[in-house]
Amino acid sequence: MMTPDLLRSLLQGIAEAVIAQAEHLTVLDQAIGDGDHGINMKRGLENVLADLDNITAKPPAEILKAVGMTMVMKVGGASGPLFGTLAMTLGKEWPTEDELDSAKLGLMLAASIEALKKRGKADLGAKTMLDVLAPVQQALKANKSIAEISAIAQQAAEATIPMKATRGRASFLGDRSIGHMDPGAFSSALMIKTICQLLEEKS
Repeated sequence: MMTPDLLRSLLQGIAEAVIAQAEHLTVLDQAIGDGDHGINMKRGLENVLADLDNITAKPPAEILKAVGMTMVMKVGGASGPLFGTLAMTLGKEWPTEDELDSAKLGLMLAASIEALKKRGKADLGAKTMLDVLAPVQQALKANKSIAEISAIAQQAAEATIPMKATRGRASFLGDRSIGHMDPGAFSSALMIKTICQLLEEKS
């Protein structure tokens, strides 16, 4: 059962993991973007951590909506609106019953992917966070194990390296975007791997 306490642990773990990798995210983004992905994600998630007591005093659906609003309000660049949309849509799609399973999570993530496509005007294969989220959504739909989902997220992030960016700042580089991992794909995979690790530790 996804309790507020468990969701709090997951949010704290995600925030700490991404903040710890902020410099690496900056390096990735300097290669094909504005170089601000690391500092923007760090700023947003530090705000989430600072307000974690208030945020997690709510039901799970409202927790995710609050996280999403924090990311939208506190993060510059494309990261805030996109990761904010992801969190807010997950909250909006949260089932009324407390029990979550892979199928329900898959449906929630599918709705989030559609919202991100509209927000970012991107699709699969454009070298974005969608290229990680979509394979993970399929893995949830197929009821893959936590370990398999974690591995799929990592493989999907690595699969953006040979892709040519067709959306976002990286698309301005054309063929020169090939050979670099997408920063949003890296941070998305990092979040998913962190969730998987924490869930395995608590199981």
